[in-house]
Amino acid sequence: MDEKSRVLVVDDEDRIRRLMEAYLTPLGYEVIFAENGEEALEKVREKPPDVILLDIMMPKMDGFETARRLKENEETKIIPIVMVTALKEVEDRVKALEVGADDFLSKPIDKTELKARLHSLLKVKAYNDHMRNYQQELESEVAKRTEDLRKAFEKLEIYSLDTIYRLTRAAEYKDEDTGAHIQRMSRYSAAVARKMGLGEKVAKYILYAAPMHDVGKIGIPDRILLKPGKLDPDEWEIMKQHTIFGGKILEGSKAGYLKLGEVVALTHHEKWDGSGYPKGLKGNEIPKVGRIVAIADVFDALTTRRPYKEPFSLEKSYGIIRESKGNHFDPVVVDAFFAVEDEILAIKEEYKDEGESHLFQLAEEDT
Repeated sequence: MDEKSRVLVVDDEDRIRRLMEAYLTPLGYEVIFAENGEEALEKVREKPPDVILLDIMMPKMDGFETARRLKENEETKIIPIVMVTALKEVEDRVKALEVGADDFLSKPIDKTELKARLHSLLKVKAYNDHMRNYQQELESEVAKRTEDLRKAFEKLEIYSLDTIYRLTRAAEYKDEDTGAHIQRMSRYSAAVARKMGLGEKVAKYILYAAPMHDVGKIGIPDRILLKPGKLDPDEWEIMKQHTIFGGKILEGSKAGYLKLGEVVALTHHEKWDGSGYPKGLKGNEIPKVGRIVAIADVFDALTTRRPYKEPFSLEKSYGIIRESKGNHFDPVVVDAFFAVEDEILAIKEEYKDEGESHLFQLAEEDT
């Protein structure tokens, strides 16, 4: 070793301490001293030794208690402890082992035996140090790899969400006025889900699933999808089929967010009072994710320009949602929506359509 091994001698007798120093210094050890257990614990805290030679019979704190405290401490338990004692009783040795002693030396101390015991225990200590360092390095490497994987997974999630947005826009691409609709309504949905206490994991799944709500529109003819006026009854029946088409497009996937996307596509037009479509589900029969996406989708439709309408003002849009509480929308979802109003408006501002500010100003003036 480049550095001298440190040996802490703990004994209340000055004669014994000096004898140990005389034995150990010529052997190349750095020797430090403590007169009792309390002082020994202090010395160990300051700078842990490589081996402790610990007397049993001492004032203030005896060797048994000192050894017990050292072995209970995660930082000091691997330091070898040699109990140095004149006690011959088996019970005393058993007690010393129970509190964690690694070896014994009997008084009067034999120099050759002392040298052999220290040499052996220092080998054990060196091995334990190596294993602890190796474990720490291994834990550090695992933590680094875990962090790298976490960052890679975050990137993958970002890319996945971007892919979903790009592909789902294909279903709405012909409708040039929808713009950032899918980005807004998916984030509205996630914000409402979090407020309802569904947790960050579920909110993230909804963030991924909500953009797929209208994927079935890809199967709706342009003459109906882009009609600037009100649809006639036959056209409306065809338009309602986009929920079924969306469900069929997404069915059968093993991916969690695609399964949830299927539910969203099928249920985001169901209404709390049972007057929605395609199945006329009512109340809690409607999956919670469908109830959440419904309000996000409608709010965005109200406040943005569509082929059949100009954007409504916030005041008018909020009024429509409040009036629809308990018939179109789940009352709990409505309450959650208004509870995160500031977040909703921040999302709306961040993902606004090009030219939306001007249109929205005009809508406010017309109200």
